Amino acid sequence: MAAMSSSLVWLWVPITLWAAFAQTIRNLAQKNLTRTHGTLPATLVRFAYGLPFALLWLWAVMAWNATPLPALSPAFFGWVVAGAISQIFATAALLGAMDRTSFAVASAYSKTEVLQVAIFAAILLGEAVTAWSAVAIFIATLGVVLLSAKDARTAGGAAWRSKAAVYGVVSGGLFALAAVGFRGATVALAEPNPAIAGAFTLAWALAFQSLALGGYLMITQRDKAIAVLCGAWKLSMLAGFMGSAASVGWFTAFAMRNAPDVRALGLTEVFFSYVLARRLYGERITRLEGIGMALLLVGLAILCLQL
Repeated sequence: MAAMSSSLVWLWVPITLWAAFAQTIRNLAQKNLTRTHGTLPATLVRFAYGLPFALLWLWAVMAWNATPLPALSPAFFGWVVAGAISQIFATAALLGAMDRTSFAVASAYSKTEVLQVAIFAAILLGEAVTAWSAVAIFIATLGVVLLSAKDARTAGGAAWRSKAAVYGVVSGGLFALAAVGFRGATVALAEPNPAIAGAFTLAWALAFQSLALGGYLMITQRDKAIAVLCGAWKLSMLAGFMGSAASVGWFTAFAMRNAPDVRALGLTEVFFSYVLARRLYGERITRLEGIGMALLLVGLAILCLQL
């Protein structure tokens, strides 16, 4: 992939912040769908309802740039499928965590992804983080650990052995693999325009996910799949649109920057989650959680300032 001009080197930062905010809204919508329709049907919503928006975005990007679609390759398909499958199971695991603890705490558990994505990116893509990025990731992750302390008190200090923690940490690992897969796909395209690379990769990923998970649910949970796709279309539309908007941001950022840095800055999702959880669900932020939030913000500030 061609190097970006110096004037665009910072552009991945606001794009990632937008992706984190849109993903927070999508998770809220999916949490409500999980309560009424189950985990896997709620997972399907982000893919099936997101696909039309992703295709519309791809059309707009291609029309604006007046260029042909990127060339396909086996490497591209391999990375897309690996990322897509990982994301399906990651989303299901995250919704499972949210079903067992608060929205904000479940999001915090899943953000152990940042440490895991740094490891997977180094092993699978050969993209090692810088020393300052490693420091930022460590501080931000420590903040996430403190943000989960609310469960440590309510569960007698066993929060990280709880089912919610297991689901959350597993979801983080799977999201890390998905991030690496999608980063690998955008790199395999060798497309110099990050908007085109991101939109093209997203469209293929959502198409595969919709067919794979949709086909499975039509065989195993047909009634629930139809109910969530047709009966809850308003909430599903919100989840699909915000999910697609978030993915456009993530995929475009992956085309511009390595996966560990993108996902580290994406920890701002935890901040957004706590703000919305307090306003919508009355979930109070404790003193220890405030310290965790401060560490999170310090880590993200280091990440941005060393760029």
